[in-house]
Order: sequence, then C-alpha cells, then structure tokens
Amino acid sequence: MFTAYRQILLVGALAAGLAGCLTPAERGIPDNDRRTGQDWPVFSGDSKARQYSALSQINASNVDRLTLSWRYASAKGAQIPPASELQMNPLIIDGVLYGRNPNYNVFALNAATGEELWTYQPQADYAGTSYMRGLASWSDGKQRRLFFSNGHWLFALNAETASLQREFGNNGVVDMRKGLGKDYTRVSINAPSPGVVFENLLIMGSAVLETDGAAPGHIRAYDVRSGEIVWTFHTIPKPGDYGSDTWPSEYLSTAGGANAWAGLSVDVERGLVFVPTGSPTPDFDGSKRKGKNLFGNSVIALDAKTGQRRWHYQTVHHDLWDRDLSSAPTLATIQHNDESKDVVIQASKQGVLYVLDRDTGEPIFPIAEEAVSTAGLPGQHHWPSQPRVTLPEPFTRQTFDESDLSDINEETYDYVRALYADAKPFSYFAPVTTEKTILNPGFYGGANWGGGAFNPKSNRYFINATEAPALVHYEEIVMSPEESNAQGKLAFKNYCSGCHGQQLEGFYPYAPNLRGISKRLLKNEAIATVQRGKGRMMSFAHLPQHEIETVTDYLFELDRKLENPEATLTQSAKQGSIAYAFAGYNDFLDQHYYPAIKPPWGTLTAFDMSTGKRLWQQVLGEHKELTAQGVPKTGTRNYGGPVVTESGLLIIAATMDEMLRVFDQADGRLLWEYKLPAAGYATPSVYAVDGKQYIVIAASGGKLGTKAGDEYLAFSLADQ
Repeated sequence: MFTAYRQILLVGALAAGLAGCLTPAERGIPDNDRRTGQDWPVFSGDSKARQYSALSQINASNVDRLTLSWRYASAKGAQIPPASELQMNPLIIDGVLYGRNPNYNVFALNAATGEELWTYQPQADYAGTSYMRGLASWSDGKQRRLFFSNGHWLFALNAETASLQREFGNNGVVDMRKGLGKDYTRVSINAPSPGVVFENLLIMGSAVLETDGAAPGHIRAYDVRSGEIVWTFHTIPKPGDYGSDTWPSEYLSTAGGANAWAGLSVDVERGLVFVPTGSPTPDFDGSKRKGKNLFGNSVIALDAKTGQRRWHYQTVHHDLWDRDLSSAPTLATIQHNDESKDVVIQASKQGVLYVLDRDTGEPIFPIAEEAVSTAGLPGQHHWPSQPRVTLPEPFTRQTFDESDLSDINEETYDYVRALYADAKPFSYFAPVTTEKTILNPGFYGGANWGGGAFNPKSNRYFINATEAPALVHYEEIVMSPEESNAQGKLAFKNYCSGCHGQQLEGFYPYAPNLRGISKRLLKNEAIATVQRGKGRMMSFAHLPQHEIETVTDYLFELDRKLENPEATLTQSAKQGSIAYAFAGYNDFLDQHYYPAIKPPWGTLTAFDMSTGKRLWQQVLGEHKELTAQGVPKTGTRNYGGPVVTESGLLIIAATMDEMLRVFDQADGRLLWEYKLPAAGYATPSVYAVDGKQYIVIAASGGKLGTKAGDEYLAFSLADQ
C-alpha cells in the first residue's frame, strides 16, 4: 500500500511540475489560504488565526434585516452535561458545516439549511472529557480528513463517509499520551483546541495537569496519513538543549506544563508555526523550578517542517500566577512607522498585547523589564523582573486601589471595601504569600481563549476581555511525613471531607465509603466522576481543572495510606511539618457574586495597530437585573471571541446574558442583537453558500453558572 501510495504522489508531483511545484491541495495548504473566502475551513477562520471574513453581503446598511435561517439541536434530546464545555468554532467547507455536540460526537450539516448529513459517536472505549473548540481539516484533493480529540485520543475521520481512517494510528485513533518521554499510563493530556495543518503534518498542542508530576507540554507533528510522530519540540528542554540552563538540572526530567492549550497559527509562506505556551507546573509553586523556566509563557516560532526553534519571546519569567498565553497568535501585516511589517499579535491574560516581528521575535513596540518584589514565602524562587507592556495600550486595568472598588450601590461598596482592607496593597506581579493578595486581571483574563480579530483592510485589531480580579494566598497545612500533596489536602478538606469523612468512611446512606477507591478506579475515571457528579453528589465542574486534579491526587494518596495501616507512624512521628498550599481560585467578588471591581466587567476594544493606541472601548454584556435597579450597563464576564468582516462588522456572542451582537468596527456602535437559547461561549463562523452569506454560533452555555444548551443557530439576510 505504501509503494502504491508513493506512486500516486509521484504522478501528482510530475503533473504539478509543469507549474514548478505541487498544487496547494497536494501540499495540504489550508483551504482558506487558496479559496475566495466563501468558506470558514480553519479554526479561527484561517491559518493566521485572524478571525476575519472577506464577505461583505451583510453590512451596516442591512444588518437590521438579519433573521434566523436555521437552528440545529445537536444533542437530539439527550441529556447535556450541566457544565458544558462545547465552545465550537465550526468549520464550513464546500457548503458543509462540521461541528460537535456537548456529548462529544461529530456531525455534518448542510450549511444552507441545517439539515443533518451524518453524525459520528466515538466508541465507549475512547471516552474522555475535554473542552471542544474546533476541528482540523486536511485534503489532498481526493479525500478530506477531519481531526478531533476526545480526552487523550486523537481521531482521523473521513469527512465524506463519517468513518475512521483506519491507516491513521491504531485503526483511526492515536493515543496522545505516547511519545512524551514518560510512562504514558501515568500521563493525563487532552487537546481543547484543534491542531493546525501544514502540508502533510498535523501539528498539535495540548492541555496537561497543572500539578506536580504533570506531563510536559511538548509540541508534536503527526503525519496526517499514518498518525506517526514526525517531529517533537520539547517545550521543557532536554538536558544540554537550548534553554535547559533556565531550569535546575535535577528537575528537567520530571518538570511538566509549558503547554500550548489555546491553539496555534501557521505562516504557510514562511513555513513557520507559532506556539503560545502556558505556565510550567506546578502552578503557583516555584520551589522546585528555580530559573526563568523556558519555554513556559512564551511565543515560539518553529520550523513547521522540522520543529526546530527559530525564535522565542518569554512574556512572564518563572510564572507563579498562572499567566498562560491563552489564545492562538494572530498573524497580521500592519502599517507601522510608514512601513509594512509582518507581525505576531499575542493577546494575554495580563490584558496586554505583545506585538512581535514575525521573522525575529523582536517587539515592534518597546517592552521594558520592570523590577518586581521577590519577598515571597520561604523556599520559593522569584524572578526579579518582568516584561511591562505599555504599547499597545493595555485593554484592561493594570492597577487596583480603593478607587477601583465596585460602587454599584452602597451595600456592595461596604462589603468589598472590607475584603479589600483585609488584603495587601496591589503591586505588579506581587509574590503570593499567606496574606491575601489582589491579582488583577484575575485568573481568567484579560483575554482568554477566544483571542482577537484583525481586519487587514483597516489595520485594526479587536478584542473582548473580562475585568474580574482575584484574591490569592497560601494556607499553612500541617503535613504528616507520609503526605506530599498540601494543595490537594486543602481542597479535600474544603470540598470532600464533610460528606466522605477525614478517613474516607462516608456518611450512610448519602455519601459512600471511599476506602479502596485507588484500586477500583483509574485516576482519570475519578476525575471524570468529580467533574460530572454521581448519584447525590453534584457536579464539581465549576471548579478549575487544577483543583479537581489535586484533590483526586490527594484522595488516592490518602486511600493508599489508609489501606496500609501497618505502615502507620507513631504519634510522635506524626507531628509532621508545615507546608504551604495554594488556597484556590478565589475570585474577588461582592456578596452577590459580581466582580468586586468597578464596572465595566466585560469590554470590547479596538486598536489602531500603527500606533498601538486604543480607538474605542465598548461595554460588552448586560446584567439586566442590575439595569432594572438603575445601574448603568456593567458588561459581563465572557468566553469566546469576535469575528470581523470586510464590510466593517464585528460579530460576537461570548456574554453571560445569552446575546449575539453585531457592532460597527468604526466606532463600536451596537447595530443588532439577538437573544440566544443559551450563552454563546464560542467564536462565530462566517461563510457563504450559493451567494448567500451566513453567520453561525454554537449556543452551549454551561459556564459561569448559566444554563447549558446544545443548539447551533445560523443567520442570514431576510429575503426581500
């Protein structure tokens, strides 16, 4: 089969040789880089992650005629997880829409009518939970493959027949735990954002645990046909490699994280893939990882064919604040100082944009290294300076003092003022200690995975953001010598021991005895149970993944200790020692769970990329219960990103109020809005079929306490 396949390729190459090279389809170039913009064939619109459509049929003069064209209930009446993580930016290729539902299947629809063409449900053997944000597509002009993940499984699906491509991996499936340099049976990994395609390679990032012992976040390129790993870039360097001197040598073999969970982008002409990484693990604890910790918190340019590093830029040194780079880099050509420059625009949780030369990684706007405090906990390590972006102008507040406290009413102000008085004064990248410290922006941005949109015709960049601070601190935990997971012990005390008991004895008949659980369940199965809930136990999916993982680690550790009583230490030996555990992802909220910062809590900002100056900032979202009390629109926390069109429209859902909105790019005016059946925590897609333009959004809700949904809604202009 391999020989025959090579012969087909040789014939194709000879034919294309008349033009001097392989055709774009044979090279695997993403469709959006060779089509006229009718489709939305790549996650984020195109390989450059610009979230831009050249379509202009819908414009400011007729947007008020937008009407619902079709809707598709993707779960078909099946029960939906209450904390749905369906955040799909669907693909539209040749009139077919490809998406997923909250129960992890894949489907194809007629993109003009919403009529279902096929569905595919992974077998139970390949069950696994993960965020679902998109699909990747590859075609050689003869067949099309869709790539998607479910837990640690990576699938290759025939887009016409909805069947697995059996020559890919093991009968169409690859186990992404393999090839990371660790025992794969002890590794937890998934891929919330899809990979990117370059020629015949599928290049993948990943999400890993955020605790000690997590998998490394290496970037892998898989052959699109065979599923074999072609190259690996080690985001945590091997001993002797570039960057290894930024880690303690004894920790390199066990270090984890520095992973790209938010998506990648590709410069096809340069043959470069751009990678945004998150923090090294464990989050918030740098006691074992002295140094800058490359390639954590970095924008990395890699040779897409070989995986060789071309350049990198680190946005946070030795991260102790979970400041992941949280969206795919946007590749743009901007006008700056009367020159045309190819750049990388990287949005961040810090609420700033890093604008880097695409060939060198040098900042286009100067970035200073600012001295920061290193007065942290005993045994912690801190880097003495951090990059400070002033241009482009920040799109969220970078400071926090008493004047920033929420004053939507007197009661709220008094409540948050008392919390503020109990915390240390805010400072830039302040060390986390046992005293409460204000982190602003909070854990979820600034910017999150939705990223920004760039209009190449206007030289403007647009991004939505959340303004919600956090209160962070460590707690002192008494640890016995046989315990090693202070943070997990704290989480167990807070969430689990009230029902299951300090000795896992349970509370009959309401909470079961958990003795022996480490023998009955795999750790990933236990994590899934905590996420989904079981019986009387509610779902804990509202907790950050990090906390769920640490408490499960501790639960298994405690169970093994209780199952081996002959190893119990004497009472005198049990006195143990003091450890410090991160006290959890605690948002700084008022008594009604609104952010403790003065509104706006959700924003939409436009930038002139030639100067880095903000052109306008609009409040994004509304809490109508507050508006009814006479409070001006506050905006809401938001997930998902904007899309811009050549006709000057900006389209975004993202907000807790379940609205889909269209704004004017020129001045931020609201032009149109529509109430969705559930919040659209996703990025819209824009496409055309038979000359008719559509906007589609996945309305899945499920985050931020909002109801879950499963519908896709498509809009077009009403026929006159």
